[in-house]
Amino acid sequence: MEDERSFSDICGGHLALQRRYYSTSCREFCLRCPRLSLRSLTAVTCTVWLAAYGLFTLCENSMILSAAIFITLLGLLGYLHFVKIDQETLLIIDSLGIQMTSSYASGKESTTFIEMGKVKDIVINEAIYMQKVIYYLCILLKDPVEPHGISQVVPVFQSAKPRLDCLIEVYRSCQEILAHQKATSTSP
Repeated sequence: MEDERSFSDICGGHLALQRRYYSTSCREFCLRCPRLSLRSLTAVTCTVWLAAYGLFTLCENSMILSAAIFITLLGLLGYLHFVKIDQETLLIIDSLGIQMTSSYASGKESTTFIEMGKVKDIVINEAIYMQKVIYYLCILLKDPVEPHGISQVVPVFQSAKPRLDCLIEVYRSCQEILAHQKATSTSP
C-alpha cells in the first residue's frame, strides 16, 4: 500500500511524505523537499555576475569576469553535490534494522544503517532552533555497557525539518513496527 500526503517544514515550505507499507513489519517513509528553484538560481547568478561586471568596469581587468563565472559554477556544483538534499528516506524492517538514505540534488546518495538490536526506541524530541522550539524524530541507540542507558541519539530527516504533524505520522508507524518486533522477539 502506498500513499502520499503534503506537509510543511518548519519554515512553511512544502514537503511531500510518501508512505509505503510493504508488510506489518516493513515500512518506508520518503520525505521529498522542493527542487532547486530556477528563480533563486538565476537571481544569485545575476547578482554575482553584475557585481563582477561592476568591478570589471572599474578595473578593466577581464580576469574578474572569468573568476566570477568560475566561482559561480564551482559554487553551484558544490551546493548541488554536498548541500541540497532532495529526498530523505527512512526504511524500517523489524527483523533487520533501520536504513536512512539522503538523496542529493546531484544524484549522490548517502545511506546509514542501524541494526535493530542496537535500537532502544524512536522518539520525537524537541530543540531550540533559530529562536523557535522545533520537533525532530530521533533514534535512541542502546548503550552496550549500561543496559538502560542511551549511547547515541540519531536524528532523522535532518535536512527537511518537517513539522510535528508529519513527525507524528512517521512516529506512530515506527512504534507499531517496534511493538511488533518486541512481541515477536519475546514470544517462544
